[in-house]
Amino acid sequence: MTDVRIAGVGLTPFGRHPERTGRDLFAEAALAARDEAGVSRDDFEAVHYGNFMGALSERQGHQGPLAAEAAGLDAPATRHESACASSGIAVREAVRGIRSGEHDVLLAGGMERMTNLDTAAVTESLAIAADELFEVRAGMTFPGAYALMARAYFEEFGGAREDLAHVAVKNHANALENEYAQYRREVSVADVLDSPPVADPLHLMDSCPITDGASALVLVSGEYADEHGLDAPVAVTGTGQGGDNLALQDRTHLNRTPAAEKAAREAYDDAGRTPADVDVAEVHDCFTIAEVLALESLGLYDEGEAVGAARRGETTREGRLPVNLSGGLKAKGHPVGATGGAQVAEMVRLLRGDHPNSDAVSDARVGVTHNAGGTVASAVVHVLEVRG
Repeated sequence: MTDVRIAGVGLTPFGRHPERTGRDLFAEAALAARDEAGVSRDDFEAVHYGNFMGALSERQGHQGPLAAEAAGLDAPATRHESACASSGIAVREAVRGIRSGEHDVLLAGGMERMTNLDTAAVTESLAIAADELFEVRAGMTFPGAYALMARAYFEEFGGAREDLAHVAVKNHANALENEYAQYRREVSVADVLDSPPVADPLHLMDSCPITDGASALVLVSGEYADEHGLDAPVAVTGTGQGGDNLALQDRTHLNRTPAAEKAAREAYDDAGRTPADVDVAEVHDCFTIAEVLALESLGLYDEGEAVGAARRGETTREGRLPVNLSGGLKAKGHPVGATGGAQVAEMVRLLRGDHPNSDAVSDARVGVTHNAGGTVASAVVHVLEVRG
């Protein structure tokens, strides 16, 4: 099978950029990735681009060609939409394109512009990732949906708000040195517990922010990397995708995420790895309970065990399995269409040793990224490894 290497990554600072356009944000990330890779623009064969709500936030559809233009490339481009998993899917399709032998050089990533809208408009826009007929019309919001999932988890497995608060504290601590993070400030367990309630048991500090930003990666075949002498030590060795019923009421479980379980199994099998091989993880923590569900769906914890992982110190920088060293969606930010690509970019930086938190995983060889859409009706998982 063709080896897929990541030759360059690019990110914008995540945060509030209401004065910038989406194409401007993606241009910054894409040009940074191209510059780092050192690949001729004429060698790019296609662009895979993730975006979720651009038709609402910028009244701009048909964003694929626009993304290629912003990246300075004359190549066919496809926009991928899978809610918050949009750029994770874009990366997966780029990996599959190189593995097939059809392509040697591809650009993948994503962008979301959100803060030019007010909070009510963002909430309404994000809600279309839920079931419009049976959830949105009834007033369902994503904080409410994840609160239901948290309550179902607590009812079956135990756990408390304080356990979730430790997830937020950990991820804010990880974001302190990350120059791309939206919130580079410490918070305490008391801060999280005392923050305003959003949907019981979730409070404001259990929730990710509204964010603008972009991510981009240059993916190349191993043969191309060798022929052109590229410094590309990190490979995508496994990729998997899973799905589930869109609406929560049609799910078998509220305290499990089968779509992510399926994606993880496929990715591990693809890479010839098991959860025991994973040294570091970047997971989709749109709410603190989501990190708990992600760790169990990835097989990194048994059911009912992940809720106390951060409190026990197991997933902190100093723990046996550092999770979300970027700061996660909680503190780094969540520009939904860019998040999956950003997770892969952060993992590449961690494994290469040039991330501000790389010292916490200096011996890491295998990382996993987990990107989810909606209430995990869609999910994509990637396994990354250091070559050589």
